[in-house]
Amino acid sequence: MLLKEYLEKGKNLVENGIGEYLSELKYPEVIAQGMSYAVLNGGKRLRPILLFMTLDILNCNPEKGIATASAIEMIHSYSLVHDDLPALDNDDYRRGKLTTHKKFGEAEGILIGDALLTHAFYVLTEKNKHLSAEKIVEIVRLTSEYAGINGMIGGQMVDIASEGKAIDVDTLRYMHTNKTGKLLKLPVESACIIGDASEQEKQSLIRYSELVGLAFQIKDDILDIEGDFETIGKPVGSDAEHHKSTYPVILGLEESKKLLHETVEEAKSILIKQFGEEKSMLLVELAEYIEKRNK
Repeated sequence: MLLKEYLEKGKNLVENGIGEYLSELKYPEVIAQGMSYAVLNGGKRLRPILLFMTLDILNCNPEKGIATASAIEMIHSYSLVHDDLPALDNDDYRRGKLTTHKKFGEAEGILIGDALLTHAFYVLTEKNKHLSAEKIVEIVRLTSEYAGINGMIGGQMVDIASEGKAIDVDTLRYMHTNKTGKLLKLPVESACIIGDASEQEKQSLIRYSELVGLAFQIKDDILDIEGDFETIGKPVGSDAEHHKSTYPVILGLEESKKLLHETVEEAKSILIKQFGEEKSMLLVELAEYIEKRNK
């Protein structure tokens, strides 16, 4: 299957799952509607697709990962809802549409984000009954770690604290490893649990996920300079406007592009060494897609 076909298939698979789970919610209407708006208003679905591709490479049916993929996407979407709030990035548009707090109100936006985060854990436990209790507990443990102070929240705090300051590459790497990277690592690790990966397979896949997480962030930083609103669906130049340290700011644009390419090549080589070229093809193409994407 071609990457483009797989991306569409994976997108449909997780969006059908999310739609089904969120359709159970009716009241309060503004929260139920806002949750669906925040999650189902577009997006690449990269995290669920990473989970499905990892299950595929482990010879495990991707449908076994729908609930976990849906929960991870809910957590990702909650983080975007809160990132867009006036107290943080103060953005009016996300994916070419009004941000959740602009659509529903600021207080409502906070609660919609809170609801997505907490409901994700309901989905992980209630909708994963085809998995053993031990596997569910391990996935919940990883999710709470990677979404919290030792992951996304910790990275976000360092990001806020670093605005307007000169920081070094190590601080930048810590910030993005946690803010963005942990939630890209989570679906791969979760799939390794679901698909009973061997220790060697698990370590290769985790390293791949760390590298594509870094590549994704470098590319995001580059797109904030070279992208355009019509393509990426949000204003460009917001990093500079908020005086944020990014890879292009610290390393320069050309050096950042070089690092991006080297990171993607390393990710590809790790997979091919472990699984062979044919079996690794989709995840290799996904890494290349991350490098070349324009949104």
